[in-house]
Amino acid sequence: MDILIAILALAGAVLTLIGSLGLVLLPDTLTRLHAPTKTSTLGLACLLVASILHFWPTQPGLHELLITMFLFLTAPVSAHLLGRVAMRSQHGHDPKSAHAIPPSTQE
Repeated sequence: MDILIAILALAGAVLTLIGSLGLVLLPDTLTRLHAPTKTSTLGLACLLVASILHFWPTQPGLHELLITMFLFLTAPVSAHLLGRVAMRSQHGHDPKSAHAIPPSTQE
């Protein structure tokens, strides 16, 4: 059980680190938005499952389950709204990126 907890904790930490690096290093707003919403969500889920397994004998994982539920309900909604704002305002837009909008379709 300890090996599984260690693997989950390490995977969660690595995924969260990858998401954070993607947030800092990717070129424009839309690609920067993609990295933390995917990898950090999965990384936090791994860390919370590791916490549930570690503390299971002494306390049930109710807090961790509530955090997971809140995360999976709010992360997609906030990512969607931030993406819409970025598309409409073109703030932080890198024209060389894969998400470049052709000039004929801009408002």
